[in-house]
Amino acid sequence: MNVLFVLADDLGWSDLACYGSSYHETPNLDEFARTAVRFTNAYASAPVCSPTRAALLTGKSPARLGMTTWHEASMDPPGNKPMRPARSEGNLPLSEISLAKLYWQAGYYTAHVGKWHLGTAGYYPEAHGFDLNVGGTFWGAPQTYFHPFSGDRHYGGEFRYVPGLPHSKPGDYLPDLLTDAALEVINRNASAPFFLNYWCHSVHTPIEAPAGLVEHFRRKLEPGHTHRNPAYAAMLARYDYNVGRLLDRLRTTGLDRNTIVIFTSDNGGYTEKFEGVPVTNNLPLRSGKGSLYEGGLRVPLMIRVPGVTQAGAVCTAPVITTDFYPTLRALNGLPAGTTTLDGVSLAGLLSQPQTALAERDLCFHFPHYYPTTTPVSSIRSGSWKLLEYLDTGRLELFDLREDPGESVDLVTKLPDRARLLRTKLADWRNQVGARLPTVNPDFKSKIERTGP
Repeated sequence: MNVLFVLADDLGWSDLACYGSSYHETPNLDEFARTAVRFTNAYASAPVCSPTRAALLTGKSPARLGMTTWHEASMDPPGNKPMRPARSEGNLPLSEISLAKLYWQAGYYTAHVGKWHLGTAGYYPEAHGFDLNVGGTFWGAPQTYFHPFSGDRHYGGEFRYVPGLPHSKPGDYLPDLLTDAALEVINRNASAPFFLNYWCHSVHTPIEAPAGLVEHFRRKLEPGHTHRNPAYAAMLARYDYNVGRLLDRLRTTGLDRNTIVIFTSDNGGYTEKFEGVPVTNNLPLRSGKGSLYEGGLRVPLMIRVPGVTQAGAVCTAPVITTDFYPTLRALNGLPAGTTTLDGVSLAGLLSQPQTALAERDLCFHFPHYYPTTTPVSSIRSGSWKLLEYLDTGRLELFDLREDPGESVDLVTKLPDRARLLRTKLADWRNQVGARLPTVNPDFKSKIERTGP
């Protein structure tokens, strides 16, 4: 079967209407949910983009890969913090057997369209098994979503551009052109198998959308809405429109009967401000991108497999990004590829979504700083979740069954359970060779710098 892998950027768990938003308009993704299995406990492997993308392509956890933060941060980690962040690889090693390599070796046409963010030119998609790369670079976002898609307005004044696009004109919107490129891949391979990554930059900053759409959502905004950013709502609506274009093309060509479609996000929603306005809100989940609270990790996930999935089914089993590699390998009968995997195949769960996966723990490791966190590791075991902050050793314990918003810390009430989970988390870090932050001897506290 063909594969269309649709990966949103910074899309929050509750951003889609089918996941509860009363403000955002996502009719195409909502309709797709009605034809697919929708997961309610899906997790990104990391709370930021590059590590999750690497985990998706390899089936290995970011900690095992040594890729635990985004590309630019790995090249220039902050030196003004109490801890020195763990060293993180900026390039996905060429020794990894990516999903694209597996499909390419099996005779598929492999194409990547959109954001890459997994290394410099020698590590671009072409080096990892893709026949075609449109727009994939080491940058994590464009300077602007409007023609000419280049400039130096944001991101520290660095000049950025989007290569590989067809000719554009004033007023053109980047997601539209990336979708045109993805449609061309489908058109050219209507009678041959393909593996297509549609990794559009939306809805990552800069938050930009056609003015008419922004005005529509500005007029629609009411006091009771949890989501309150008209520009973000407009950007998401345009993204939904473009995903709908791809799904419609599969349907009108009959390829939907022979194409696996996966839709998810690379991390939780971005809750910081862009141009003075909070981007999104992950309620009822806590926090957002960068954090190991649920708002930073839990993501929407919908999967449709012809002849396998039940239309409109809902699955509550906890699943994670690293599961895609073994799942796709099983569904399409691909060779083993890598021998070390941190995910499990969801093939059986897709046909019977109410069944239970074998008991396992989901572990996360972000030994870095972000506006929402200090260096931290986390483990979900059943409904229990523990966070261990690596700068202070502080523990937090939550029961996600009773408290999905992580508002009641049970660590003092249940110290034995906290110690057990902390031990399991430490054992996992040792097993995968997780790198840890270290004390920064050059850091001086504010008190030390300013005196009494």
